[in-house]
Amino acid sequence: MALMGVQLVVSLLAVSIMQRMAPHLSFARWLLCNGSLFRFKHPSEGELCALAGKQIPKTSRRDRRQNGHGESKPLTVPKDIDLHLESAPVNVLDALVLRFFVEYQWLIDFAVYATGIYLFTEGYYSVVDASKEVNIASIWCVLTVFFCLRTLYLLMSHYFRSEEGGERSVCLAFGFLSLLIAMLVLVVREDYLEFGLEPGFTSLFDSFEVFAKQQGYEWSVPFTKLSVKLGLAVICAFIGALLAFPGLRLAQTHLDAVQMNADRPIIQILLHMSFLSPLIILVMWIKPIARDFLGSAPMGKSSVTLLSSSAFNSVRLWTIVVLCVLRLLLTRYHLQAYLNLAQKWVEQMRKEAGRIAAIDIQRKVTRVFCYLTVVTLQYIIPILLVLFSTLALKSLGDFSWGLGAETPGVTPAPILPTAPPPAPRLEDDEDIEDMEEDIQATVAHLTELFSALRGVLTPIFFRGIFAFLTWWVAACQLISSLFGIYFHQYLMHN
Repeated sequence: MALMGVQLVVSLLAVSIMQRMAPHLSFARWLLCNGSLFRFKHPSEGELCALAGKQIPKTSRRDRRQNGHGESKPLTVPKDIDLHLESAPVNVLDALVLRFFVEYQWLIDFAVYATGIYLFTEGYYSVVDASKEVNIASIWCVLTVFFCLRTLYLLMSHYFRSEEGGERSVCLAFGFLSLLIAMLVLVVREDYLEFGLEPGFTSLFDSFEVFAKQQGYEWSVPFTKLSVKLGLAVICAFIGALLAFPGLRLAQTHLDAVQMNADRPIIQILLHMSFLSPLIILVMWIKPIARDFLGSAPMGKSSVTLLSSSAFNSVRLWTIVVLCVLRLLLTRYHLQAYLNLAQKWVEQMRKEAGRIAAIDIQRKVTRVFCYLTVVTLQYIIPILLVLFSTLALKSLGDFSWGLGAETPGVTPAPILPTAPPPAPRLEDDEDIEDMEEDIQATVAHLTELFSALRGVLTPIFFRGIFAFLTWWVAACQLISSLFGIYFHQYLMHN
């Protein structure tokens, strides 16, 4: 317990509890199956025939033989029948048929336990001087971000495997658009967008140059800076493609949720605030609007300092966390708005003329419910990306939650060997002394190497990376959701 200590014990305990309690107690399962969400059941053929004023056709063996290969004519009903779907609360048995339910449950539960580990670590660091320990909560945050991106990749690969090419084209279009926007953003000076990428890259390259020279290597810093920025732009394009459909889905559920709560103005205000929260996050990194204005707010002929630089960093962190919590609290309204699409589709069908196969009605209603977990992931994962990127920014970037002066944080460091392994018992004392000297030399070399690597990844570098990641995720979601608003409001009605 020299380097991680209590944190490692608590993390291992959390992993064990998560593995053993998942079949019995799961926050992800409770989120969908707590009785607050209502799904719509598909009508049976008997109900459709009764509404159409006809009896269920009974096909004899002779009719099936005459039709060939035992195929019967599909049952069709008029589209304008007075069909009203029956609703029922979503229960645990219903959730077993949902697509990607296993991935959904594991990711949400992991995020919940990661949040618990982070809260424990923050409390632990506030009462104990753990400057020599690794901040293991930051590792949980980084893993959560990675698993969120991996789950989004699984969802996007599902679109690429579909027979229709429309979803694939949308992902590629948003990917190329994100690549263009990312290259434009990366050339903006720090005086306007204060991510801290330039100081972070400078710190990384200077530290790595010293490390490389110590190892006997030579490298070109300008070429490396260019290649890193190009690589970062490609990663941004990939993230933009991943967040294309989550943004489009958010726009649809937002419009339906606002319409569903037309008689509840407070809920509507909260829904609008939740939808515009990515815009607030974007503005908070625009230096002339946010930091410079609050640092020297004009007051007549003079200026007043409303927030110091360190206080502004803390306020920005708190604002992002509060906005993420607000969006998580409004999850039920968005999910119920999605489930209501089944009834909304039936009402739209009743306005059309002609006939429709009964199996098509059943498939359409059932398909809405089967993709509930996909929609839930598309809504929650962007929130988790912003939230845990912000938490990692605080831990790895040496920020503070307090509004006073910044307190030094802890940068994750590799576990260093604290003591050499015991030497085997030998008969010759000289051999024992030689082996001890070799072990001590090896430990000293490894200690020096790990210390050099620890100095390469500085808090300044982590500030730039995670600040940019937080801002970019919010930007991608804002762009895709605004396009979704335009699509559902105007293009769908034309």
